[in-house]
Amino acid sequence: MGQDNTSHSGGPGYDELVPSRYALRVGEIDVMVVSDGIISISAEAMATNADPAVRSAWLHERLQPEVMDWALNEVVVRSGDRTILIDSGLGLEAPSFPKTGRWSSRLEAAGIDLADVTDVVLTHMHFDHVGGLLVDGVQDQLRPDVRIHASAAEAEFWQAPDFSRTAMPGAMTDMIRSAAKRFLAQYGSKLQTFETDAEVAPGVVVTRTGGHTPGHSVVRLASGGDRLTFVGDAVLPHSFEHQEWHNGFEHDPEEAVRVRTRLLRDLAASGEPLLGTHLPFPSICRVAAVGNGYRWVPALWNY
Repeated sequence: MGQDNTSHSGGPGYDELVPSRYALRVGEIDVMVVSDGIISISAEAMATNADPAVRSAWLHERLQPEVMDWALNEVVVRSGDRTILIDSGLGLEAPSFPKTGRWSSRLEAAGIDLADVTDVVLTHMHFDHVGGLLVDGVQDQLRPDVRIHASAAEAEFWQAPDFSRTAMPGAMTDMIRSAAKRFLAQYGSKLQTFETDAEVAPGVVVTRTGGHTPGHSVVRLASGGDRLTFVGDAVLPHSFEHQEWHNGFEHDPEEAVRVRTRLLRDLAASGEPLLGTHLPFPSICRVAAVGNGYRWVPALWNY
């Protein structure tokens, strides 16, 4: 539509024409999905092992071009006395992506004070998940005792990353390597690593899955009878119908297939909703089994 994404009504505060945050509750846990905008990805990078004709047909059915826009979503969780950021968006690490990098300003607009954050959980250390923490001034706003949770396998991998099984352009690997190196230099002393899983706060558990990166993790929320899983990059827009497609950013494509197939199977069986980093904002959906595959069923917004 080409409209500016800001209202000019003159109302107070950060007044957006298009919402960039969505709040919900999981039992007694408060959850807010925050949009960091969108990133563009080529169809080839989206599914490197797909038959080009099948891939083009999938895009055509969804009225999508060969370079498509993906959402970039992060999550804020409040459980007990803990305020938890799950991932931090792209920040300003890649200014060539002009439609993103709004994470910190949108947190502020949502009333989230970085000084109140007790914990940060990283699903993995790709640049669009740690970039917000690298924006000038963000580290100074965080409390000195903030805890940053990531799997031990993830922290170890980025000490000397191996891109031999990915299919990214060379410039992209340099960008990703640089962001992870900067992140570890700035925040390495605050890392609290785990092997398999860790309870970050009451009802908030981060679990390593591997696949997308060696230490990629998901975050499961549980309170009362309610459940929700933030799947990070384990499930992508095409994953419901084509779990077998390899994404160019996956460091172990075969394991990534096994991880998302298992997640989709379990979520379809339980009926539990999920959130995904790159699913259309606010990305809350359920998984329905259809034949040998799955279908993404968007949740209704609650007002």
